[in-house]
Amino acid sequence: MRGRAEGPGVARSLVLAALFAALGVLLSSFAVPVGGARVFPFQHAINAAAGVLVGPWWAAGAALVTATLRFSLGTGTLFAFPGSPFGALAVGLAYRLLRREEAALFEPVGTVLVGAPLGALLVSPVVGEAAGGLVALMVSFALSSVPGAFAGYLLLKALRAAGVLSGAP
Repeated sequence: MRGRAEGPGVARSLVLAALFAALGVLLSSFAVPVGGARVFPFQHAINAAAGVLVGPWWAAGAALVTATLRFSLGTGTLFAFPGSPFGALAVGLAYRLLRREEAALFEPVGTVLVGAPLGALLVSPVVGEAAGGLVALMVSFALSSVPGAFAGYLLLKALRAAGVLSGAP
């Protein structure tokens, strides 16, 4: 009997997660500075697609790898660590419940409602005011994740219409 970690499903998920991480790093030059953060709608579009196509844990892992590489290369900030993985996780969990591409639109739920408060905890000791930092991060994370989630949703719809995605992913 095959174990849970064996089979083509795991290999497919691993390869897709690696491709999503690589794509996130390649597109990282398209970040826009907003306050202390760099908004990166492409990352949120990638999170939205990854959450649907590989599930919550692989998508969050890909986002974490992307954040690590971007930070190491100087194209990302510390705020990618609390922001990005939770958006991907939210999409993957929503997709498990909905089984529809509209789950991609849940990316801001994880990024703004979970990632921004965690990011505020990172900056509040430096800034001295957690509430002001939280509001600023929620706004900048929303400016990035809302259009990114919508772009990811449109990408998934286009892939489905083109026949690239068939049946349930």
